[in-house]
Amino acid sequence: MKKIEVVFIPSPGVGHLISTLEFANLLINRNNRLNITVLVINFPKTVEKQTNYSLTESENLHVINLPQTTTHVPSTSDVGNSISALVETQKSNVKQAVSNLTGTLAAFVVDMFCTTMIDVANELGVPSLVFFTSGVAFLGLMLHLHTIWEQQDTELLLQQDELDIPSFANPVATNTLPTLVLRKEWESSFIKYGNGLKKASGIIVNSFHELEPHAVRSFLEDPTLRDLPIYPVGPILNPKSNVDSDDVIKWLDDQPPSSVVFLCFGSMGTFDEEQVREIALAIERSGVRFLWSLRKPQPQGTMVPPSDYTLSQMLEVLPEGFLDRTANIGRVIGWAPQVQVLAHQATGGFVSHCGWNSTLESIYYGVPIATWPLFAEQQTNAFELVRELKIAVEIALDYRLEFDIGRNYLLDADKIERGIRGVLDKDGEVRKKVKEMSQKSRNVLLEGGSSYTYLGQLIDYITNQV
Repeated sequence: MKKIEVVFIPSPGVGHLISTLEFANLLINRNNRLNITVLVINFPKTVEKQTNYSLTESENLHVINLPQTTTHVPSTSDVGNSISALVETQKSNVKQAVSNLTGTLAAFVVDMFCTTMIDVANELGVPSLVFFTSGVAFLGLMLHLHTIWEQQDTELLLQQDELDIPSFANPVATNTLPTLVLRKEWESSFIKYGNGLKKASGIIVNSFHELEPHAVRSFLEDPTLRDLPIYPVGPILNPKSNVDSDDVIKWLDDQPPSSVVFLCFGSMGTFDEEQVREIALAIERSGVRFLWSLRKPQPQGTMVPPSDYTLSQMLEVLPEGFLDRTANIGRVIGWAPQVQVLAHQATGGFVSHCGWNSTLESIYYGVPIATWPLFAEQQTNAFELVRELKIAVEIALDYRLEFDIGRNYLLDADKIERGIRGVLDKDGEVRKKVKEMSQKSRNVLLEGGSSYTYLGQLIDYITNQV
């Protein structure tokens, strides 16, 4: 029987590539008639060596690195437009790669930042699905705001404290909207982004019905959202890290169950010296066991991933004597094996930037989050977790760290300490809810579960195209 070809185009960046490969494997495991080709767009002179991930190739999964094009590295003042420009330059390479496929082409699956590739799919006469790596509520928010942006001047709208958004049950605080919406100079990027999403034949979302029931319902009930089919097939989790982290895990092995607070802010999250000191002060005052992933900031105005401090650099940014005074209760490390730490029974709370992958991982492993968003859609995620779903403790909802202008305020040690204590509360309502949601996040992937069912519907849609 002839293979059914599906072309995946993830956004540049290892984070998007890994979740794309995980999802591709999920599809193949359910239907081995599917043949998936992942076309990888690399940043020019990228710091990331993405080719390592082609090791996950199998008979039905192929990874092709597209040729480098001569486009500038994304600018920090308008990330959206510069990634779009980079993706745009790859259209001819994508057409070339697709012309070499031997099976019957059924669909394109494009990342939420690669919707310009829908033009190529339209030329080839196949449908396009968007792979959306945030939640359903956030997807609904972006689509709803895009519709409003097209119809009216938004200056007055953004002066309101709260906005009614169909995919949220509660009014959303305006100061927790994503930067893409709040900054006037990014308006054209936002309009382009929304137009791209609305051109899709359907949207695959890395979330699940039981986590966001109101948001999923809103896509069936709200007239502005009803015409776009969604497939919440998550949680699609990143695989366990294969980086050697024995010493961290050994240290956790020696700690009591649910006693350690884990502080980690994603692949790009860092703080300046003043903010680092407030975190250290909060940790020391709280007296709790801790594992802190502390990374060295990138120079302001650049988007290179952070690096690890040397010991002497770390001693300079931390309060004097901090490492000695806390040696018996905690560890300050560089890069952290996040999945392994969250999966460990000693981990009792997670101070997180609220990136969507991290959020899903913490829910899956039943570890409550204390919210400390930095950029992208993290403020909206934090709002949803604390106010909408009530499964997280608030440190901040509106903290922002812009690549080009730095942070919007200093978060003081008192607030951070309250969050650390709150997230470790053994009898708290939040912990109970997260444990329940953890069980649901596992059940949805099993036969008869909601994500399993949506995945089946998605596969039916793709196979019916040929």
